[in-house]
Amino acid sequence: MHCHVLNQQAFLGGAEVYTIFFTRALLDLGCEVTLYTHPQARHWETLIHPRLCIEAAADSDALIGHLPAQRQWIVTHAPISSGFAAFAREKHLLTGFCHMPLAGRRAGVLAQYHRVFGVSNYVLETARSAGLDNLDPEPCYGMVDFERFAGCSNDAPIMPGQLYTWDRRKFRDATYGLLENVTRPLLALLRPPRPFVKRPGRTLGLVSGIGPIKQFDLLFQRIATILAARPEVSLEIFGWGGYRSVADLRAALKPLGARARFWGYQEQPQRLYPQFDYLLSGLPEKEALGLNLLEAQALGTPVLAVNAPPFTETVADGATGFLYRDPREDDGADFRRVLVRALDGPRPDPRVATAHLARFSREAFTARVGRMMESARGAL
Repeated sequence: MHCHVLNQQAFLGGAEVYTIFFTRALLDLGCEVTLYTHPQARHWETLIHPRLCIEAAADSDALIGHLPAQRQWIVTHAPISSGFAAFAREKHLLTGFCHMPLAGRRAGVLAQYHRVFGVSNYVLETARSAGLDNLDPEPCYGMVDFERFAGCSNDAPIMPGQLYTWDRRKFRDATYGLLENVTRPLLALLRPPRPFVKRPGRTLGLVSGIGPIKQFDLLFQRIATILAARPEVSLEIFGWGGYRSVADLRAALKPLGARARFWGYQEQPQRLYPQFDYLLSGLPEKEALGLNLLEAQALGTPVLAVNAPPFTETVADGATGFLYRDPREDDGADFRRVLVRALDGPRPDPRVATAHLARFSREAFTARVGRMMESARGAL
């Protein structure tokens, strides 16, 4: 069987990580795969396989007329044009992943798909509410996969990485990006960057893109003063984002002062999670799954997350971390209670919750992809 997988995003995000382990599952199941990627993307290099062909195309429209004439199975992991959707629906079996909840949003071209896969029950529920009736009923979830990067020693120091992503189409971003390219090497000479060293006390961490979806600024506007009241607590932030998102988060973290540090983008998150006492999530309603929460739990780091979907699907309260009421509802009162429990009580070890973690294992995910393959085979 042959599958054509589309993800033409230039930068690595959650959907791209998902595409990597989805493609690997197809290959494990004996499927032939053609993966269509953005010409500038470099995050597919660890996927090299005899049954995998990687082709570069800047957008989905470039594939119209390029696909084989015979009916094929197509799986998308990123937005496609309405023109390509119409072409693919007529000529091929058009399926794809919904990587974002559709809460308050229209289904768009997903309504043209033969089948849509949701990465969580929460995503499926929002898609139903948006009017989609072409949904696969089984949530695909995801799996923990640290094979997406190679070549970096685990003994190498963790150094500061790039903090900002610049949208070169915007004058401000283009200007700031140019200034950063000039000033960053000079600053490094004047003040050489220091490697990450875990500070004494209790460490909370963020490992995530810093963007509107996460809503970190809104979260910390309500809980930063609560964290600041515990002098033993520090916050380490690993990730990158747009200038406005980073600036808003900095402003929200002012009560923590120097106890909140930004480290920028890091390629090997598995080296980060063991440094934390707890991993923090963002706010829930724009999240689809929370792969970072699954990764932390698999490595034995418990998490603190809002008691709402999708986190209620990926966190076992009291076993793999603690859930707390949305601080926008109670101004952080329940977070304060949970923080006391987390810092002053026994720290849970998520690895003991084997039944919970098994839902997000490579074996479980590959089995779900196998069922998708069989369904597609029957529809071709």
